Amino acid sequence: MVRSVDWLDDFLYRPDEPTPALLEVLDPGPAVAPVPEEEEREYLAFHLAAETYAVPIERVREIVKMPVLTEVPRGGPALLGVMNLRGEVLPVYDVRARLKLIDRVSTVTGPSDVPRSARVVVLRDEQGDAGLLVDAVDDVVRLKVSLIEPAPPGSAESACVEGLSRLGDRLIILLDVERALP
Repeated sequence: MVRSVDWLDDFLYRPDEPTPALLEVLDPGPAVAPVPEEEEREYLAFHLAAETYAVPIERVREIVKMPVLTEVPRGGPALLGVMNLRGEVLPVYDVRARLKLIDRVSTVTGPSDVPRSARVVVLRDEQGDAGLLVDAVDDVVRLKVSLIEPAPPGSAESACVEGLSRLGDRLIILLDVERALP
């Protein structure tokens, strides 16, 4: 009678047995290079009118509630006034007219003139930090660099727009800080 153990020796691997054929089967072949992750950039998204805009997160110094503003005589049309931020005097701008979202900038002197969700985004700029009045701050978004499209040519506001991108079903307009702030 044949022992079942002897019969299984033809099919099972034993630790003392050479296995060159088995190693060839298990060898996956040449290593596959990992696909590099696509570069993403972070932006602070906020609302102006009914549109979502964003600025690079490294340009954002801080976000503050709407303070009381001091009017600047003969200031530019986008200049709402100046604010005192912990002893530092910073200009505050409303770029909605520049982006053709409204016809002209209305007078804003403080929190009572804007909705409760309005904030001032303090941006770092080479000429000096400045505040940007926004209707509401949304969140920090990560956008893939390859999915950012250039601004469409020919529109009046394209001078202030760096590019466009989509995040899900949302269109995000990337604001060029240098060009948007007067």
